[in-house]
Amino acid sequence: MKSLLAAALPVLAGVSFGPGFTSEHALRLAGRLWLAWLLLWLALAFFSKSTKRRESRGERLQHVLPIALACLLLFGDRIGAWLAWRMFPENATLLAACLAVTAAGLVFSFWPRLALGSNWSGEVTIKAGHELVRKGPYRRIRHPIYTGLLAAFLATAVLQGRLSGLLAFLLVAAAIYGKARREERFLEQEFGEGFAEHRRHTGMFLPRLLPRA
Repeated sequence: MKSLLAAALPVLAGVSFGPGFTSEHALRLAGRLWLAWLLLWLALAFFSKSTKRRESRGERLQHVLPIALACLLLFGDRIGAWLAWRMFPENATLLAACLAVTAAGLVFSFWPRLALGSNWSGEVTIKAGHELVRKGPYRRIRHPIYTGLLAAFLATAVLQGRLSGLLAFLLVAAAIYGKARREERFLEQEFGEGFAEHRRHTGMFLPRLLPRA
């Protein structure tokens, strides 16, 4: 985790968070953080088991298309005037905090990704020899990768500061929730009572304070 955080720091090196630091500057830096995350994420995708069962193409589009639209709303330049309505002020302290949360969320997402190892997939799948991982962050949270990504996306939306950013986050949240529910159906069918017991002691995106009866 420390090495991943160290890799994110050069993106922010030399940045002056003074009064002239605007949401436009912050959004460019956030875009670099997301790009660095994506490249490393794709590199890790080569280390994965073969697939035994996967979601259909139509089911995959149900979460891919909303996320693609959300990225256009968040990082695109050509949006309608009403979508450009500013919701958050141009405040250098707020922008710096949002950049820090973006970086922290992206770095955090690698912890569960590494805990999954070759069981991971970008699609909803069951791998050959699939294991029900319950170590690392999975001891408390069923979908900790999504926890990090939702935190990072929300922080990026706030630093963008416009209505389009809020709509982008809502699209991503809905898409990720739907994907997580589908993953849980797959895992329940594969592991039965083992997954049911895991679900009783964990939260979907945040730790469960008390086990479910």
